[in-house]
Amino acid sequence: MKKELLASILMLTIGGWQVHEASAQTRLVVSVTIDQLRSDYIDAYAPYYGSQGFKRLLRDGKVYQQVQFSFDAKDRASAMAAIYTGTTPSVNGIIGNEWLERATGRTRNCVDDTAFMGNNTNENSSAALLLSSTLPDELKIATNSQAKVYAIAPFRDAAILSAGHAANCAFWLNPETGKWCSSTYYKDFPSWLDDYNTRQGPDLRVTDKDRVNRYRHLLTTPAVNSEVNLLADELLSQSKMGEDSTIDFLSLTYYAGTYQHQPLQKVEQELQTVYTNIDTCLANLLDMLEQKVGMSHVLLCINSTGYTDPVYDDLSVYNIPTGEFYLNRCATLLNMFLMATYGEGEYVEHYYDQQIFLNHKLIENKHLDMADIQQKASEFLVQFSGVNEVYSSNRLLLAPYTERSERTRNGYHRKRSGDLVIEVLPGWQIVDEQTQTKKIVSQAITPAPLILLHPSFKAGTITTPVVAERIAPTLANAIHIRAPNGCTLLPLAE
Repeated sequence: MKKELLASILMLTIGGWQVHEASAQTRLVVSVTIDQLRSDYIDAYAPYYGSQGFKRLLRDGKVYQQVQFSFDAKDRASAMAAIYTGTTPSVNGIIGNEWLERATGRTRNCVDDTAFMGNNTNENSSAALLLSSTLPDELKIATNSQAKVYAIAPFRDAAILSAGHAANCAFWLNPETGKWCSSTYYKDFPSWLDDYNTRQGPDLRVTDKDRVNRYRHLLTTPAVNSEVNLLADELLSQSKMGEDSTIDFLSLTYYAGTYQHQPLQKVEQELQTVYTNIDTCLANLLDMLEQKVGMSHVLLCINSTGYTDPVYDDLSVYNIPTGEFYLNRCATLLNMFLMATYGEGEYVEHYYDQQIFLNHKLIENKHLDMADIQQKASEFLVQFSGVNEVYSSNRLLLAPYTERSERTRNGYHRKRSGDLVIEVLPGWQIVDEQTQTKKIVSQAITPAPLILLHPSFKAGTITTPVVAERIAPTLANAIHIRAPNGCTLLPLAE
């Protein structure tokens, strides 16, 4: 019995040492976020894949089939921020690609920053509006800035949010010129990039007949993923990432959505091309990493933004309940109601994206109680056709949580969101009369995957749902650094 116990202890000790030793050999973490990638589409197009892309990852990787975000109203920016900070918009501050600034009444992109000029672009950008640290930031801190951190993405927000605050540099495609660009926010803009743009920039391969919008079109085609890989190959060679004992971090972004964000029904057959392209790009990436670093020294993470572009189905054709909701008309009627209740004044200051911003200065000057006004406004708005629920900031921040309200609360930031958040019934169309656009409300969860590939991770498939905010602490645990400072979740135990 004692011999058996001793043998068991020895095996556990050796096994634990082997796992630790494998982890200690990691030289490069590569996180590939594939915008709008879906687990069910990966399965649907499996017959068309080669053997070294998705099939290899699904065979050799730790695969989580159902990854969900714990907040509503996701888009690319809010999802990217959650993946790399390990927390929700209520903490990291990225409530969307854009939001309305109360002080100006204008929308602001989540990475706009006039304090920094662009490199090869007129856009002024930084990560300053991201309010918590990212996994790459924590790696920089843990290595006393010795780790090399780079990000490559077709889109500005994706590149900057995945790079974090302390990265060496982030690169994205200039939609006007087709050249790779960056920001003076990053101190290590490489001299070789200009030569790369001149010698083999994406603009040299674009043949779109629409010369005005050809580079914008490139951003939503499968070809853009190949361009990301080409620059990643050059970056690995030029930067020597993964060639010494200090762990480096590379984040890449691919695109798996439809061409020019068209409704799925119009381009359904083209999705096969999208997914077979991603399969090829992943196979090429794996081969590139093997040649330049060695896969035994790479921790690879494939993840998804977990949303899809809005759909525009005519549900009435199928007898599914539907209707049209107009936020501008709703805001006008609310202001009339508040005037009748509290006296003359413009109580509704702004409205944007199912949110209403009340006039705080007017309410303060009239010595009115904000919580009381929010409550009466909520009771008024919830009577509108198509409105399912109205959440006031007071209710979201102070009232006891329910499972449903917690998702709304997680996506709400007290300094960037409106005073009232309107939840519209599923199936209803939200109409923007200014842009003449509509989107159908759907609360269905988009099935998103997470694939981890590393010598110390046992291959297998897990169908139990997990939240995306656990990706960052899981990767942090694997390379023995602390999780981002806004993250409160534990690493995935499996």
